[in-house]
Amino acid sequence: MVTGHRYRAVSGAGVALLTVAAVLVANTEGVQNVVVSTVPVAERLRPVVLSGEDLVFRLVLVTGIVTALLAPLYKPRPRRILNTIFRAERRVFVAGLGLATVGYFDHSSRVPRATLLVTFGLLAIAIPLWLVAIRHRPTDDPERALIIGDDPVEIGRITSAIDAPIVGYVAPPTPYSTGNGDDDGMAVAATDGAGLVRERPAAGVNVSYLGGLSRLESIFVDYDVDTAVFAFNETDREEFFGVLATCHEFGVDAKIHREKADTVLVSDTPGQEILDIDVEPWDWQDRVVKRAFDVAFAGFGLLVASPLLALIAVAIKLDSPGPVFYSQERTAEFGETFTVYKFRSMIPDAESKTGVKLSEEDAGGRDPRVTRVGRILRKTHFDEIPQLWSILVGDMSVVGPRPERPELDEDIEREEGVTDWRRRWFVRPGLTGLAQINDVTGHEPEQKLRYDVEYIRRQSFRVDVAIVIRQIWKVLGDLVETVLGRD
Repeated sequence: MVTGHRYRAVSGAGVALLTVAAVLVANTEGVQNVVVSTVPVAERLRPVVLSGEDLVFRLVLVTGIVTALLAPLYKPRPRRILNTIFRAERRVFVAGLGLATVGYFDHSSRVPRATLLVTFGLLAIAIPLWLVAIRHRPTDDPERALIIGDDPVEIGRITSAIDAPIVGYVAPPTPYSTGNGDDDGMAVAATDGAGLVRERPAAGVNVSYLGGLSRLESIFVDYDVDTAVFAFNETDREEFFGVLATCHEFGVDAKIHREKADTVLVSDTPGQEILDIDVEPWDWQDRVVKRAFDVAFAGFGLLVASPLLALIAVAIKLDSPGPVFYSQERTAEFGETFTVYKFRSMIPDAESKTGVKLSEEDAGGRDPRVTRVGRILRKTHFDEIPQLWSILVGDMSVVGPRPERPELDEDIEREEGVTDWRRRWFVRPGLTGLAQINDVTGHEPEQKLRYDVEYIRRQSFRVDVAIVIRQIWKVLGDLVETVLGRD
């Protein structure tokens, strides 16, 4: 069994070599004749044998595409045999479909059909067998767990609940005492000369301290870690999701105790205390479809709305002094931030006097900061049109949880009953979502969160299309009401 960085190199190299071998075997006339004469679907194919530069070019093309598309499997994750086979078969099929599509649109890159059929018939058998042979088996050796966090209470809870041997724990700069007593024998905090807390072990922890988060990658490799269990009490967004990203990059399963599961997306298994964190709720192929839909929708929307953009800009300038667009920092996927742009619907510097707060119009009231044109823009949702650009560049999606400002995120997190607000950060924010089509705003954070998490669980292309259709219908209805002058 191969683990760590070697697994990445060995699995990738093996897939590449198997692909080269499959193409060379498929390129022989004898093999093609056998396939054409015995396989019903290939009976109309004509054997074609490549040579010279044509063969080299196809070898590089096929090997490059297959090796790249199977990259998500080059991680030493403990997978069951059937799971490994099904995931490999799916990606081999996609690679073959991709090569057939490339050949359809670009004749110079076309791989002969007989060669393509034989190549991927062989790869559909060889690659799954190869990945099964070198896979990280979940039951062969004792699973090695690493605790990541600094909360002594949570670390104690994890050590009593987990069955796997614990190699130690790593922690961020910690506010907890280190156990290094002062002259009176009292535990003191570990701080540097500037008063900042250093990366040091906390007191009362019966697990070996292996270092700070800066050493996390090397610890994963040195100790051949299978599982990381989170034991954070309070942590920064970037720090928390950075650790998650590192776990995913190194093929380490991320887990959390049930008591802390309200801050993440989990695969809830009844009766288990330690639950799996869903680092990637969806398969990468679903993400590709979703991204293609986002690009098509945003591009078409900007094209159709382009004549309207100039009219809105003129109306804003005539109605009140100030810029046409308004920009804000919003929370993005995995807790990062991005800049979102909207048509300005409020007086300039509206928050300089009132501070950062939700608009009263979101709760059905009247917000004195909103201009006359801004009220119309909000009613018709035309102020959101510039966000199509954020979708086009990949900061947002058409459908997803609406992004909030980081300051409001922190305020909502502190509210009682909304402790699992962070679950929304596991997906790309959207222009619309289940909460929006059900008229739920940030003034109702608990209800909004329920809709957002429900969407995360149900997300699919079909669900996205259904939400978009309902949102467009709502926009048309609001537009008609505005034109007719109904309040």
